[in-house]
Amino acid sequence: MSNLELESVITCPECGASACETMPTNACQWFYECNACHAVLKPLPGDCCVYCSYGTVKCPPIQQGSSCCSGGT
Repeated sequence: MSNLELESVITCPECGASACETMPTNACQWFYECNACHAVLKPLPGDCCVYCSYGTVKCPPIQQGSSCCSGGT
């Protein structure tokens, strides 16, 4: 079993602020509010969550090779 990285640094595309966040291991995070400018980030097309779009580390399901929950459910 491989070790998962659970911390990712999210960088806001609006203001450039970065924050280190702990990712959930059992779900995708579809929204993230920037602590600096309060922009609400959503995943880019083709990504399952905000960590895959704006983070330094992909979400745990993607790290494990799963298809994640790329859909709305």
